[in-house]
Amino acid sequence: MPMSSIAANVERVRDRICTAAVRAGRDPDAVHLVAVSKTVGVEQIAEAVAVGVRDFGENYVQDAVAKKPHLGPDVRWHFIGHLQTNKARQVAGSFALIHSLDSVRLAVELGRRAASAGITQDVLIEVRLDPDGAKTGIEPSHLPELADAVAGIGSVRLLGLMGMAPIVPDPELARPHFAALRGMLDLLPASARQVLSMGMTGDFEAAILEGATHVRVGTAVFGPRA
Repeated sequence: MPMSSIAANVERVRDRICTAAVRAGRDPDAVHLVAVSKTVGVEQIAEAVAVGVRDFGENYVQDAVAKKPHLGPDVRWHFIGHLQTNKARQVAGSFALIHSLDSVRLAVELGRRAASAGITQDVLIEVRLDPDGAKTGIEPSHLPELADAVAGIGSVRLLGLMGMAPIVPDPELARPHFAALRGMLDLLPASARQVLSMGMTGDFEAAILEGATHVRVGTAVFGPRA
């Protein structure tokens, strides 16, 4: 049977990840593809699962909750959208990794919900790299304060940082922003320097060159959204 378009897309993205990692002198296996499945149906996600994709990123709690039962226990779900504190109950324990922690209040509520469920919730702090872009994420100057607060919440485990570079005509122009985020890892304790989530369809190779461990790729995997 001919390869599906999604399978072919995944193969191309993996090739590009490998090429960028080798160029950076890194092990390609150290870069994880998170396929952004926002607005994508279960059948399309299943096509990606069939060719070995295991990590999927969702922006909306209710969409992920609806999809999860149809895709099996081996799929790891990542919450990558802006998370409101009143949604913490639905998110804690439902996602392998939350990429968008951006306030002490949210950290406390996630911790409360995780403790009630008897789990530890893994999180990344989202740092705002583009002051003129979407107003999500914390200002870099507030990172140490939030990291210290998270360290005091036993049921929340900080693993690293997430950020989105400005949209630029040349991905090379995004590299200074990614390099800055990589440098911010040094502000965190060693246990929280495991994950650097940065890079999307338009700039993930530049992000890999600057140390990304997780790239969030949607359009290059599933095609343009309707």
